[in-house]
Amino acid sequence: MEISAKARKRLLALQLADIMKQERLTKAHLARELNTSRSQVDRLLDPKNTSITLDSLERLAHAVGRQLRIEFA
Repeated sequence: MEISAKARKRLLALQLADIMKQERLTKAHLARELNTSRSQVDRLLDPKNTSITLDSLERLAHAVGRQLRIEFA
């Protein structure tokens, strides 16, 4: 289960990095959008940190102009 969570978080981090590059968004910009610190943004984007809440993911998706979609497969 832990390996799976880390793999999913790594995939999310890679997707976010691609979105940030496409949209030319910086970590500082995200910190302002999320009303938080840049170090907190680093933790959100850290592929190894799996303790991110759904609320944080939703806010992060909104900050990069996307929708969060979660589903069971």
